[in-house]
Amino acid sequence: MAQAVTPEGPRPSHMYKVVMLGSMSVGKSSLAYRYVKNDFRELLPTVGCSFFTQILELDEATVKFEIWDTAGQEKYQSVCHLYYRDAHAALLVYDIANKQTFSRAKLWLEELEKKFLPDEIVIALVGNKTDLAAEREVTTEEGEEFARTKGLLFMETSAKSNHQVNDVFMAVVQELLRREKEKAPRPSPRGSSTVDLRGSGTRKRCCRS
Repeated sequence: MAQAVTPEGPRPSHMYKVVMLGSMSVGKSSLAYRYVKNDFRELLPTVGCSFFTQILELDEATVKFEIWDTAGQEKYQSVCHLYYRDAHAALLVYDIANKQTFSRAKLWLEELEKKFLPDEIVIALVGNKTDLAAEREVTTEEGEEFARTKGLLFMETSAKSNHQVNDVFMAVVQELLRREKEKAPRPSPRGSSTVDLRGSGTRKRCCRS
């Protein structure tokens, strides 16, 4: 699932590619910048794709995030699939104060569903700009319900006020690690091999393939 990183200690290490998708000006770049730099900036629209990295030293593993922040302008839509190729996770970002961006997030989901099976990618629906609550056009319940019906993670955030920015990325990490554990081979009861040689008599060497 994830690209292996050579561990420095007993903890496993994983490298995950995360893509951020959504309409122009929903705050994708600001979310990534807040998460990586713990700062807020009104960034200019992304041209093509920008790139961030973040390393997390967790109790259960070391995780390196490669965050691909894609352009939201319509003229870049035809090439965005090149950026989310081989992604392990995606954040579908919309602006809670702009209903049209919520509809656009649904279209991005349709694109992802064409490229990935459900167990191949973790997808989080992110309602950004909770600092604009007075101008809200998309209710929390609308976002929650859509995410529930599609099996997505869901969270509302504000890059400006740093509301739940770390939380949404951590939720993605935890889901990725949970899936890693599910796919990992289970150890045998004896803690070594799953091959039972008790019925092989006195023969001790492994059979030829």
